[in-house]
Amino acid sequence: MFHGLTTTTGFLLVVSLLIAFGFEFVNGFHDTANAVATVIYTRSLRPWTAVILSGICNFLGVFVGGLAVALSIIHLLPIELLVSSGVGLGLAMILSLLLAATLWNLGTWYLGLPSSSSHTMIGAILGVGIANSMLPGHEFGAGVNWAKVWDVGLALLLSPLIGFTLAALLLLLSKRLIRDPQLYRAPLGSRPPPPWIRGVLIFTCTGVSFAHGSNDGQKGVGLVMLILMGVVPAGFAINLALSEAQMRQAEAAVVTIHDALGTAATSAPDVRKQLDEVEDELQSLKATLGSATHPEQVPADQRFAVRRDVLLIDSTLKKLDQSGALVVPKDESRRIKEARADLRELTDYAPNWVLFCVALSLGVGTMVGWKRIVVTVGEKIGKEHLTYAQGASAELVAMSTIGISAGLGLPVSTTHVLSSGVAGTMVAQRAGLQAATVVKIASAWVLTLPASMLLAGVLFLVFRAMLC
Repeated sequence: MFHGLTTTTGFLLVVSLLIAFGFEFVNGFHDTANAVATVIYTRSLRPWTAVILSGICNFLGVFVGGLAVALSIIHLLPIELLVSSGVGLGLAMILSLLLAATLWNLGTWYLGLPSSSSHTMIGAILGVGIANSMLPGHEFGAGVNWAKVWDVGLALLLSPLIGFTLAALLLLLSKRLIRDPQLYRAPLGSRPPPPWIRGVLIFTCTGVSFAHGSNDGQKGVGLVMLILMGVVPAGFAINLALSEAQMRQAEAAVVTIHDALGTAATSAPDVRKQLDEVEDELQSLKATLGSATHPEQVPADQRFAVRRDVLLIDSTLKKLDQSGALVVPKDESRRIKEARADLRELTDYAPNWVLFCVALSLGVGTMVGWKRIVVTVGEKIGKEHLTYAQGASAELVAMSTIGISAGLGLPVSTTHVLSSGVAGTMVAQRAGLQAATVVKIASAWVLTLPASMLLAGVLFLVFRAMLC
């Protein structure tokens, strides 16, 4: 997979991977407070017990959470930019977005601000794409997948509003249904909560940690795959671990799509042009896949072309289907969707060693440096101490929101969902909010995206001058 690399490129690849794993390490201790603050401040678990439990669940979440969020991250920045522009420019892009995201995360952690790692990383990716599009010979904005940016941006914008509202409503509902007054009072000394509420809080801590691993861990997987596909496309553009049967299934999918499109009824010139382009890509894929019984038999210099054809076919057919422009019989539409899924087996993957390294970085990072932001979440958002019911409400909403988002492939901010959830419960409890802390958190929320974009763009121009 790594053969043919020069010493310099190999060294820079290793550095890029180490920085990517470092980003996940920082992400771990930056976002640990989201899971452990409530169980610590409600005396449900001792701090180190909570942190170790959270680290283990983060580790497991990376493995079980799937790849939907990782693929969303990969598709934010068209991978063609990394390959067609040359390895030097590709490395400049990768190093700048990784360093920008890591530096901003470290800065906000040092200040004790629970800012969003998701905003930071996505802002860095956008900054690199936009900076690249401003270079001579490029079209401004062409380096960014704006459709994917809209989907991701909407999820990041709505998640804190959802967290605030749902946590407040859940607390008010619990007051109506559960009359136990001790649930709505601050803990007395080091006394743990009642056993059943303690069980709920430990369960939600576990759930948020697991969901954080499955969502934020996938972001790290996406970053690492972006590096590998950009620098070593021959080794990682397609899944070289596919079996012969899966290869034949992909080849059959090409034939299925070709036959199904033959039944398409459309007279619109623009739609016909897109379908003709899909037909050309299908013919190219059929010729390449038909001559190989195993992915490794696909010539190294054609593997990225295979990936590009698969992604273009899938993207075009998806857009035509969603817009209603692809008019085919219902059975043929179903066959096309199934065939598209079979084709994506070639490209939608991550090696187990990538999952393990990201999971380990996130899990170990969770156990380090957690105190700064835990204090902010637990003590400085509301004017009164966190109650058992507030902690459970905020965590239940965070766990549910993040878990659902991971399944849908939407990289939401764990930090914003939980912090806004705590704020929502403080308002519902009529405990009041500490204005200074809310202003700081809101400022970090507003500034993270543009600041990380600017930082990544500047670093890209510097690295480009050094490496190209």
